[in-house]
Amino acid sequence: MSAQGILENLRGIEERIARAAERAGRRPAEITLVGVSKTFPAEAIREAFSAGVRHFGENRVQEWEGKRGALAELAGCWHLIGHLQSNKAARAARLFDCVDSVDDLDLAQRQNRARGEAVAGKKLRVLIEVRIAPEETKSGVEEGHLEALAEAVRGLEYLELAGLMCIPPFLEDAQRVRPYFRRLRELRDGLAARLGCGLPVLSMGMSHDFEAAIEEGATEVRVGTALFGGRGAAGAGA
Repeated sequence: MSAQGILENLRGIEERIARAAERAGRRPAEITLVGVSKTFPAEAIREAFSAGVRHFGENRVQEWEGKRGALAELAGCWHLIGHLQSNKAARAARLFDCVDSVDDLDLAQRQNRARGEAVAGKKLRVLIEVRIAPEETKSGVEEGHLEALAEAVRGLEYLELAGLMCIPPFLEDAQRVRPYFRRLRELRDGLAARLGCGLPVLSMGMSHDFEAAIEEGATEVRVGTALFGGRGAAGAGA
C-alpha cells in the first residue's frame, strides 16, 4: 500500500475511534492505536510512522529482529503482541518496549532476568493475556489463575504490570464480541481492587470490532488490516 493509502486509512481509523469514544463519553486521547505491523515490511512501518502512528505490534521475535535495524532511528514504541515461546523470552525482553501477551510465570521470570541484565533502570511494560473464551487455539491465562499470576508478576523487579489483554473469538458481528470485552474490563476492575493497584491498560479490539471494544473500556486497540491492508490469517491483531 502507498504512503498516501496508509495516511488515508489512518485518518479513517482516527475518525472511528473518535466517534466510538464520543458514544462512550470518553476522550479519543484516552485510546492508543497500536498499528499491527506483523508480516508487513519495514517500509510500511516507516510510512505509518510518518503518518502519525507511534505504537507498533509484532507477533514474532525473529520477524522484528529482521526489521528493527532498518527502523532504528524511529522513536516508536514496539509491542510484542503474539504468543511468546519460552526460548525467546529473554530476546523479547531486550528487543521490545512492551510485551502484551504474558500468560505464564516462568516466561515472566525469564523476561525479568533478561531485562535487568540488558536495560538497566528501564522496566519492561507487560500486560497479562487472559483466555477470555474456551478456544483450544487461544493462548492466555485462565481466569481462575489470573490473580495469582498478576500478584507474582507485580513482584518482579524489572517488569511493570500495566493491565490486561485478550483475543476474543473472531465474529463478523461486533456486537456478539462485546460481552468478551466487557468481561475483560470486569476482570481488570476486580483484580485492581483486590491487589490495591492501578491497572490502567485494556488492550482489546481489532480492525473489525474496535469500536465496540472502546465502548466497553479499551485503552489500546490493535489495528492491522484497516491500516496497512489485507494479510493472511488473523492473530493477535488484525
